[in-house]
Amino acid sequence: MARPQRIVLVRHGESEGNADDTVYEREPDHALRLTGTGWRQAEAAGVRLRQIFGQETVSAYVSPYRRTHETFRAIGLDPEKVRIREEPRLREQDWGNWQDRDDVKLQKAYRDAYGHFFYRFAQGESGADVYDRVGAFLESLHRSFESPDHPPNVLLVTHGLTMRLFCMRWFHWSVGEFEALSNPGNGETRTLLLGADGRYTLDRPFDHWRVPESYGATG
Repeated sequence: MARPQRIVLVRHGESEGNADDTVYEREPDHALRLTGTGWRQAEAAGVRLRQIFGQETVSAYVSPYRRTHETFRAIGLDPEKVRIREEPRLREQDWGNWQDRDDVKLQKAYRDAYGHFFYRFAQGESGADVYDRVGAFLESLHRSFESPDHPPNVLLVTHGLTMRLFCMRWFHWSVGEFEALSNPGNGETRTLLLGADGRYTLDRPFDHWRVPESYGATG
């Protein structure tokens, strides 16, 4: 089994929806583009990633959204060193339709009160649904490690919530711990590093917007 030395997660650069939330009323979420700022954020992430990867090969998985594909393109990895796959299971939390701005504000207020993990958008997904499909992707990812020539680097170009849920699933964080985490910024990365003991550690923590809530012992 060829386990990668690092698994890098990167959030897409700023999108049209990040800059103007009224765009969701007339454009599908998956079709939104990067803004000029978003392209610059993705290019800056690319500078850092090319330094990290050097001349090593990379196995890249990209959410099927336009803004994640544009982010990957702006990162600018050597096409001779990277194999890329579109991975629908790494997509954003689904709303399931065009979004009315006032309804979105109301549903997000409900979600804040109810909990980001369990609250299900009326026509879309809950955080728990995203967690389940991220878990299914992880099973596929682990199977890919069985190849003796698997690249030493994995890159996931995805979304903020999906990044947090990927790490929650990988590190077995509780729901209470997940609920306390803030999204990474646009173009930010988190890296899982393989240690000498065969275990992965996160290069830096996610910011917390509150103290994690505990419901009791787990395990």
